[in-house]
Amino acid sequence: MKPADIDFMREAIAEARKGADLGEVPVGAVLVRDGRVIARGFNQPISSHDPSAHAEMIALRAAAAADGNYRLPDTTLYVTLEPCTMCAGLLVHSRIKRLVYGASEPRSGAVVSRSQVLAQPWMNHRVEVEGGVLAEECGALLTEFFRLKRQPAQG
Repeated sequence: MKPADIDFMREAIAEARKGADLGEVPVGAVLVRDGRVIARGFNQPISSHDPSAHAEMIALRAAAAADGNYRLPDTTLYVTLEPCTMCAGLLVHSRIKRLVYGASEPRSGAVVSRSQVLAQPWMNHRVEVEGGVLAEECGALLTEFFRLKRQPAQG
C-alpha cells in the first residue's frame, strides 16, 4: 500500500455516500493521476436508468472525455468495492495502471473473489491490484445501506 492510498480511498468513500443519499448502492470511485484526482463517480444505475452506470464506469467516462482519449495510462482507480466483471474489463480496455479497492465482493467480485479477470493470460494489459484498503469502512457502508433497505417502512 502506498501512503496516499488511504486518503484517496476516503475520497472514494465520500463518493459512495453521495450515491447512498440518492438511494443507490453506495459504491464510489476516484481516478488519480500524478497525485491528483482527475475524475470521480458513484453508482447511478437506478437514477440514470443505465445498468452500466457503476461508479468505475462514471469516473472513467468522465476522465476519458476530459482527456479526449479512451485510454487512461498512468492512472490509479480507487473504488470502495471489488469490481464486477464489466468493470474489471473496463480497467483493461482503458489501460488503468493500478486498481486499489476497499471491500471484497464475495458474490460477484471479478478481481479475486469469484473470478480473476485481471489475471487471465489472454488479457492484453496488466493492472496492478491492491485490495482491502479501508475494507471495514467500505464494507460497513454497504452493510448499513442494505440493513436500512430491509427494514419495514415506518408510517
